[in-house]
Order: sequence, then structure tokens, then C-alpha cells
Amino acid sequence: MLKEFKEFAVKGNVIDLAIGVIIGGAFGKIVTSLVNDILMPVFGVILSGINISDLKYVIKPASGDLPEVAILYGSFIQTVVDFLIISFSIFLFVKLFSLMKKKEQEKEKEAPPVEVAPSPEVRLLEEIRDLLKAERQ
Repeated sequence: MLKEFKEFAVKGNVIDLAIGVIIGGAFGKIVTSLVNDILMPVFGVILSGINISDLKYVIKPASGDLPEVAILYGSFIQTVVDFLIISFSIFLFVKLFSLMKKKEQEKEKEAPPVEVAPSPEVRLLEEIRDLLKAERQ
């Protein structure tokens, strides 16, 4: 079982997947920063100086030691914007990758097959074969 696991872990696909997960995590942090630090403040200014992440619907106000019970829909809006940006970026990346792969496949189809001249040894063997055929007839 350990041997099978080593074979599985060393395969290129697993390593590619691990690299993709690491890069995806870093990309997610970049997009989160973009949304939280750049886009949402701009939207807040457009919406009369409201900080979108602070938007909430209070169900029960705080009383004494009990904290308030609220639905934090502003934070949810920020997370949805994060998701939309990340998913759109991945869509564009996959689209670009597919386009590049398609162009590469079209190039391969358009290129005529290259005929390789036989080596001198092969030509000599073909001549011997032809001579032997001629002698038998």
C-alpha cells in the first residue's frame, strides 16, 4: 500500500494539483484584499459613505452582557463579490488556456506530415530484399 501511495504522490497530476491549490489560495487572498481594500470603499463612497462590511439587520439589540443578534449581510455581500471576481478570473484563465490549446491543435492538423528519408542501412536492406525477390522469380 505504501508503494502504491508513493507512485500516486509522485505522478505529475498530483503535483500539478498541489501547485494549483497553493497558487489558488494566494490568488484568493489577493482578490479578497482587492475587494475589501479597494472596491468596497469605492462602493461605500458611492452609497453615501456607508461601510458595506458594517451593514447588518439587528434582530435583537444587545442588552447587558448579551451581545446583539444580527444578520451581517454586508459581510455576505463582500464574500459574494470575492466569489464573483475569483470565478470570473478562473473562467477567463480556462478560456484562454482552451483557446491556446485549440490553436496548437489546429497547427498540428495544418502541418503536413514530414516524410523522413530512410537511413542508408534501411535503403541497403530494401535493395537486398528486392534482389532476393528478383532471384526467386
